[in-house]
Amino acid sequence: MYVFHVVTDKPMYIGQQIVFDETHHSGVFNRVYDKLNIVNDIYNNPDKYDEENLEHHTSVALRELALEEVRQKKYPQYPSRMSCLYVSKTFEEADNWGKFFAEIGRPTYNIVKLKIEGNCFIGDAAKCFDGRTDKKENLRLAELYWKNEPNTSDEPPVSEMLIDGNITVVEIVKEINANIH
Repeated sequence: MYVFHVVTDKPMYIGQQIVFDETHHSGVFNRVYDKLNIVNDIYNNPDKYDEENLEHHTSVALRELALEEVRQKKYPQYPSRMSCLYVSKTFEEADNWGKFFAEIGRPTYNIVKLKIEGNCFIGDAAKCFDGRTDKKENLRLAELYWKNEPNTSDEPPVSEMLIDGNITVVEIVKEINANIH
């Protein structure tokens, strides 16, 4: 399978090999597990915390840990959001993401074409949620994400494609070089 990826954070090069699996994680994994102590405290003492004012990375950790728990139990065939690469099916989708990242000030290098030998999940990013202080509610929302049924809200779906396995950069399709310092 071939897909497209907007390169942010650090450059990629033709021929580069990337592996995402149960032992090779993304930066999301580290950011989430750095918040594990506070997540446990929130679940043990929810009254201590104001759900509306949770620090961003803490809210993300609450969400991602719930998503991972549900994935492992019910959808193990899908890539972990903490051990995957977010990609686009088409160049046009990737180009739109590249423009968006550049506009919001994120370092954005280029768009690459990747060869994938692994698993894939195409979901709706609109179903991602802010983590809550209630673990049962986080798990309920995580189930809705992985079930991937049609979106019933007024929000339009936002396609996100997660891939894992063996990934090879085969082509640099477009240079962007925005917000590079």
